[in-house]
Amino acid sequence: MATFNKLIIGTAVTSFTIFQFLFHVLSSWASTRITPAFNNLNQKRKIEWNSRTVSTFHALVVGAFCVYILLYDEAVNDDHVWGDPSIVKLNIAITTGYLISDLFLITYYWKAIGDKFFVIHHMAALYAYYFVLGEGMLAYFGNFRLLAEFSTPFVNQRWFFEVLGYPKSSKANIINGVLMTIVFFMVRIVVMPVYYADVISVFGTEAFRRVGVAAQSAWIISSVVLDVMNLMWMVKITKGCYKVISLIGQEEVKMRKNGKSD
Repeated sequence: MATFNKLIIGTAVTSFTIFQFLFHVLSSWASTRITPAFNNLNQKRKIEWNSRTVSTFHALVVGAFCVYILLYDEAVNDDHVWGDPSIVKLNIAITTGYLISDLFLITYYWKAIGDKFFVIHHMAALYAYYFVLGEGMLAYFGNFRLLAEFSTPFVNQRWFFEVLGYPKSSKANIINGVLMTIVFFMVRIVVMPVYYADVISVFGTEAFRRVGVAAQSAWIISSVVLDVMNLMWMVKITKGCYKVISLIGQEEVKMRKNGKSD
């Protein structure tokens, strides 16, 4: 039976509370001071703005924690299935609080930020993280998945530029678009062979058999679902990046023609 100690429950509850506070209070307060244009947005866009601000903050916190664990947590890195998950649990508890908070907001503000793909993503992640938090297994793999969060700030920044009226051909938009494509590719696509090679390496071992069918299924199915979605998003992002780069080329041609005309 799954057991959740008080520290993990407290971390998840605190995480949920902090992210709700960020969404309802701090994001709007900070945004009006950083960019006065926030006040000109309609209510629907303000809701999504706050949601993405919270998303960016979460990504930076758990992403940094994730890298620290991959570099310095010897227990988890030495035993990918049953290594002591104490530190990983804290990181995943933070993410669990965020995911529950975001699901609550998506449901409550469905007309503004409702997205069935995000609901599927969050539910798949929560189901998989249950086994890390409750059973203390697969901590390495659970933490590894959080590398993907490093692409989130760039994805959100692209949306911020769009609602603020930045031209797609602006330098800020171009730089962010290229970085977004590169980082998304590196932390969500390039790492797939590494991740699944680690998965295959434990297949058939005693440690793998101890996990049990339920956890094995949750682990593999959720990983595949998330990565199929990552591939779909990668295609969309690549197409968007290509369009922006094409716009640059078109503008350069126009400038040359105008120069010749003059």
